Amino acid sequence: MTDLWPRLEPLLSEAERPARYLNHECGCVRKPDASFRFCMVYPDTYELGQANQALRILVNAVNAQDGMAAERAFLPAPAFCDTLRAEGIPLFSIESCAPVREFDAVGITLPHELAATNVLETLDLAGIPLHADARAENDPLVLGGGPCAFNPEPYAPFFDALSIGEGEEAVPEGLALIRRMRAEGACRADVLLALSREKGWYVPGLYRWLSEDEAQRAGTWAVPAEEGVPACIEKRLFEGFSRSSGWEPCIVPFTEVVHDRLNVEVLRGCARGCRFCQAGMMYRPVRERSADNVVESVLRGLAETGYDEVSLTSLSSTDHSQIAEILARLNRACEGKGIRISVPSQRLDAFGVEMAGLVAGQKKGGLTFAPEAGTQRLRDVINKNVTEDDLFGAIDAAFAAGWRRCKLYFMIGLPTETDDDVKGIASLAQRAYDRAKAAVAPEQRGSVRVSVSCALFVPKAQTPFQWDGQIPPEEALRRVNLLRRSVKYKAVDVHWHDPATSFVEAVMSRAGREAAAWVEAAWRRGARFDAWTECFDEEAWRQAAAETGIDPEAIAQTAYPVERVMPWAHISTGVSTRWLARERKLAGEGSTTPDCTFERCSACGACPALGVDNELARPRVAAGPNAKGNADQVAPGTDADLFRYPGCGGEAVEPEGSARREDFGKEVSHA
Repeated sequence: MTDLWPRLEPLLSEAERPARYLNHECGCVRKPDASFRFCMVYPDTYELGQANQALRILVNAVNAQDGMAAERAFLPAPAFCDTLRAEGIPLFSIESCAPVREFDAVGITLPHELAATNVLETLDLAGIPLHADARAENDPLVLGGGPCAFNPEPYAPFFDALSIGEGEEAVPEGLALIRRMRAEGACRADVLLALSREKGWYVPGLYRWLSEDEAQRAGTWAVPAEEGVPACIEKRLFEGFSRSSGWEPCIVPFTEVVHDRLNVEVLRGCARGCRFCQAGMMYRPVRERSADNVVESVLRGLAETGYDEVSLTSLSSTDHSQIAEILARLNRACEGKGIRISVPSQRLDAFGVEMAGLVAGQKKGGLTFAPEAGTQRLRDVINKNVTEDDLFGAIDAAFAAGWRRCKLYFMIGLPTETDDDVKGIASLAQRAYDRAKAAVAPEQRGSVRVSVSCALFVPKAQTPFQWDGQIPPEEALRRVNLLRRSVKYKAVDVHWHDPATSFVEAVMSRAGREAAAWVEAAWRRGARFDAWTECFDEEAWRQAAAETGIDPEAIAQTAYPVERVMPWAHISTGVSTRWLARERKLAGEGSTTPDCTFERCSACGACPALGVDNELARPRVAAGPNAKGNADQVAPGTDADLFRYPGCGGEAVEPEGSARREDFGKEVSHA
């Protein structure tokens, strides 16, 4: 492979943060003798990408295979992208400084909707044709994956194939297939056809995209164009997660990165059932690593990396059935060593006095809690299942335990939201501030800070709110200003997200394949790094809409009946569409659905569809100020070290046959 270092090195003096582009960080892996080479790309700068756990997991998984090498690449900062183009230097890998286009396969993760134009920037800078159907036999296969792959259509023309779901096993297996067939002399088309028949792989080029009328009649937008290609692509699940080690060999960067600490994933999935939350739907069922596993992984990771902070990551870490034991053991093991143990995702109803004393030890930074809505009516609509008492109990415990800063996270524009709900955010934040001050000594009250952060609701694919529209940006600003006027305390700061970027997110989340032309037109007009406030170019997106003839406002803002077939109907998370529609109906009624790992099965369909139940380290007991669970509500475990919750009633649903799974919601009377 070509070594670009001699050409790159003289340019680093012109680069901002040149350490972004240097090899030989502590922990990096080189396999120069491997016969098959894979480059994993994060479509943003090193500081963001190197902190991404998925990138680390997949690079490690591929490097663990004999004869395969995985390297990393990141998109250079905007100015350095321009420098590389001017010098004729293509995008390169970090480990060997080799052109990305010389690898056998290239993987690009899709972490969020605003990364769309960066995918095109990545391909163009690498010298790889943007469109899959324009690539030659000697071009690398371009593979995608990540959260946005659950609505892959706005990206479909740019990828040869997309991995749907968890990649620990799917990606190495898919690459092994590519390697074997290429070694046998198979052409690109035959390799992709074979890959499409592997579980969890979607090859967009092998599907015919239907018109609106055709799709609503057929029940899908994407129809297989080749025999043997599946009509529905089910996500892959890493079934061995609970028993796998939480320690993933990681690289210690030369330069500071986002979340610059040791990250250990303690559980995967969340069954809380917030109706706006895509991650809560697509990572089901819940799987936990045991306390022994987590503690051993943390201590090993700290010893091997030298970090002085560790984050116990997941969608809802305080929901782990052994979280109190984990924190107590880690605090004892790290006592006097200046190491901070943090839990970034804290549930209000799981953050009691004990948890407040365990989190972060003696180092108290800031806490973030997410009431999401300002009134109980709207929290019931979104199925948040927390109350004001939960919030106030958590704040009492936190500030009495030594915290002095707290951020409250809300959303503006949720379905059924009224002005009273917006004013409720101000009222709740001010009362939270009063509780925080009351929980500390009088001489410390001047240091108490409470801030409010508001995001604009984005209707996400694969959620009960996928049929709901987003409010227009101008209406979002009106509601933000109403909130700002309603907050009377100067000590309560209000921050909000730019509605223009949230609008692009909503279009990308809900659009079909027609949005790919919009993305490409915006990129050709200069749109890139759209998640960066200073780089977002709203005019480029508006001009692109006029050029391509699509109506982004209709895509983002139209509310549909739940009978409408959405553009991602052929992609399955395991959660049935029937259940999502039922949850949307319950939202309209203000009715809530309990977390199935605390109470009864909600019949979402994920467990029977995927053949895996919720896996907990022990029967779950809620530990917060308003505990919702109890060990005696669930059946005793059958394994010595693993409590396997009988999530969906065992044989009530056949694991095969999508039609049978769609019927599951109506078969379980208690749900």
